[in-house]
This record gives sequence, C-alpha cells and structure tokens, in this order.
Amino acid sequence: MNLSHPLRGATMARCRGLLDPALRDAVSVLDPWWGRMAAFALGRSDTDGGPRGEADGFGGSSGDGGKGVRPAIALLSAEAVGAPAESALPGAVAVELVHAFSLAHDDIIDRDELRRHRAALWKAYGVGPALLTGDALLALAVGQLAGRPEAMPYLSAALIELVQGQSADMAFESRPWKGPGEVGIDEYAEMAAGKTGGLLGAAAAAGVALGGAPELADAMWAMGRDLGVAFQIVDDMLGIWGDPRVTGKPIYSDLRRDKKTLPVLAALADGGSAARELSALLAAGATDEESVRHAAHLVEEAGGREKAQALADRYVESALGVIDEHLPDAGELRALCDSLVHRVN
Repeated sequence: MNLSHPLRGATMARCRGLLDPALRDAVSVLDPWWGRMAAFALGRSDTDGGPRGEADGFGGSSGDGGKGVRPAIALLSAEAVGAPAESALPGAVAVELVHAFSLAHDDIIDRDELRRHRAALWKAYGVGPALLTGDALLALAVGQLAGRPEAMPYLSAALIELVQGQSADMAFESRPWKGPGEVGIDEYAEMAAGKTGGLLGAAAAAGVALGGAPELADAMWAMGRDLGVAFQIVDDMLGIWGDPRVTGKPIYSDLRRDKKTLPVLAALADGGSAARELSALLAAGATDEESVRHAAHLVEEAGGREKAQALADRYVESALGVIDEHLPDAGELRALCDSLVHRVN
C-alpha cells in the first residue's frame, strides 16, 4: 500500500506537531551563534536567522521527501505497540539531530553546495562552523537517550553503521567501474544499510523500546536497515532522473564524482552494448554536461533504472514483512515506510 500524498502530509504534520517543541527545547541550550546555525541545519531558519515560516517548523514542508521521516517512524512505532507517540519523543529528537549532524558533514565531504533548495550549511557559514555545528547536534542527540538504556544502544549502533557506511561510500569512488576491484551490488547494499539504514533502524527500534516493547527492538532495527537500502536506491535514482526544482539538489552530480550508485552498477552488470558504451564513457570520465547526460541515457537503456526500482521494491517488501509480522495493526507506519520508495524528492 502506498501512502497517498494527503494522508502522508497529515501523518507528517501530526508528527511534526509533536516533534517541533521538543526539538526546540533540545537546541535551546546552545549559545545564540551556534543555536542560529543549528536552527538553519534543522530547517527552522534562514541564513540571517529569520524564521522560515510556521508551516515549515523544524521539519520543513511536507513536500520535503525523506525529511522528517526518521522521527515520524520513531513516533509511529511507539503508537504501533499501544503507547502514546509522546513516549518516543527522546528517540525522535535524537534521530533527527543525528540526521542533521550527518548531513552537515556529508555535504562537506561530497562538496554539495545545495541542500533542500538552499545553501548547504558549510556554504552558508563556512566549513569550520558547519563541522562544529554538526558536532554540537551529535552531542545533543546522545544526551537525549543517555538515560534510556532500552534505546541508547540502537542509536550508538546507528552511529557506528553511519560512519562505516559513509566510509565505504567514499572508498567506492576511487574503485574502478569494471574489472578487478569493481563494486558489487551486495557491497553497495551493505554500504546503504549502514549509511542510510542504521538511523532508520534506530528510529524504529527506539520507538518500540520507548513505547514499552523492547523485545521487538531487534526486529525493528533489521526492518529499518532494509528500508534504508530501498531509501538509498531511490535517492540514487533521483540523483539521475529527479527534478532539481523538486529535489533541491542538482542532477548528475553523482555521475560527475564517479559515485557508485545502484542504477549505474546495475546497468554495467547488464553486459549489453549500452552497458559496454557506458563503461567506456565512465572510464574516460563523464564530467561535462553532454557526457553526463549521455551517461544517464545509457544507464536507462541498459536497464539500470528498472533494475534499481525492482531492488528497492524487494528491500521495502522485506521491511514491510517485518512490520506485518510483529506489528499487524501498524497501518500508518507501514504506509509511511512504503511511501519512501515512491517519492519524487
């Protein structure tokens, strides 16, 4: 079941209504300068410190694709085990703070100048302040769960997974597209499960644990890791075929950086004429607009787009299977997770 846009918007708005005051309290301990940058990183303010608008709040507009999904999963997971959503607020705040921290550092690593239709944090304030703001957000996140032993191990595990996944993603860029040392699809999946899935797993595990069902936390951790692979694959697809006016990020930047994304890996594995031409083009270096556009065309011609969507569907079905087995009445949570592979931003 895919979550229709109005229902998803209502779900996200309800979760944001709970999250925003708690998130505001969490960052209020920072001094004004760091608080201003934290608010920018969290989507609450513009560069000059002015508010982005009440409709956006900390979580941005409902059209922000995956933004706000992690805290929503935590809150909905608590509800799915019969607890009030508020019981999972420490977990929801923690995963949102870690997510903001990771994006602040990730944009520096990837040299991405845009994030959600505006300047990335480092571009707006400088690399040093962006790094320190990310560090502050991480410290605040840990503080949220420091006294909650039923949930803290999952956040800690997610941070380790995040670092390992990001490290693997960076290392992949220096490896060849084809031949000895090429990146396999199984390697990609493990990278994505860590880089993207760990935090989704922590959100779901913390949600059920804080909601009074810690015996389900391990299963929900595994659910989130599978969901993260699907989520990352869709991100990769949007990086090639998404609309920059909707995604807020330029297309083809992954191709220009030799980033090993799933659609390209799947296309190269095809072995046909389009795959061979794509391999030669990537080996020569696709950097200018004409070459990256042609590379994107060859990826689709070689079946990379279709295979990537099929793999994303397989991973999300695995994740939904866990929900169906352990949380049969979690319709809203299930629908939100399902919607993540059918998004356009």
